[in-house]
Amino acid sequence: MGKIIAFSNQKGGIGKTTSAVNVAASVALKKKKTLLVDLDPQGNATSGVGVSKKGDLPSVYELLIGEKTIEETIVKTDFGDLWVIPSNIRLAGAEIELVGSEKRESLLKNELEKIVDGFDYIIIDCPPSLGILTLNALAAADGVIIPMVCEYYALEGLSQLVLTVKQIKKNYNPKLEIVGILITMYDRRLNLSKMVEKELEKYYGDKIFKTRIKRNVRLSEAPSYGQPVFYYDKLSSGTEEYLAVATELIKRI
Repeated sequence: MGKIIAFSNQKGGIGKTTSAVNVAASVALKKKKTLLVDLDPQGNATSGVGVSKKGDLPSVYELLIGEKTIEETIVKTDFGDLWVIPSNIRLAGAEIELVGSEKRESLLKNELEKIVDGFDYIIIDCPPSLGILTLNALAAADGVIIPMVCEYYALEGLSQLVLTVKQIKKNYNPKLEIVGILITMYDRRLNLSKMVEKELEKYYGDKIFKTRIKRNVRLSEAPSYGQPVFYYDKLSSGTEEYLAVATELIKRI
């Protein structure tokens, strides 16, 4: 049975989608059949793997409201063993539309259960909020990876997210665990980075991925070409780092 991993952080601009896309692509490079589920209405994970978020493809929105089957929403990418369930701006209305749905927190879980045996890994890119979409992701997942930057506001947000994960584990999904905390946009030259890193190590210890994702121009450029960083520049430091994260993720799971 495949493992379902959600990438979640309610704070935006911290490399969450970049990490979800590149970890998914890196795991797929290791001959693991991988499905990327874009659960963010911005659709950046969708375009990040070369699929148009402006087209008429069936998306995760139609899946959640029951208009399409999950098999109809899965799209093969051009990147080896990587598939995607795309998203687009229509998903923004789902927060309101799903309020009255029975067991609304389990809609995604029920759909993924139908195809999870067909994949080694299912990676979910959550929106930067703790609403119904993120609840669906965490209720479906075996584990959550929390990307974060070395800033104090991010540290405060991490505490809230950890509490949310515990509540969801208690109320909806007993198997949910924090797989790890992934430090992104890391700059070793900054004293603040070192201070926050030390705080993280103090409280979360072995939950922190050993690999740090450093600020990297090629990593920032890759999405505009609709490519994970490995396919955009195999020799970039971002490629090396995300391949290392994928290796570590497989070992942790």
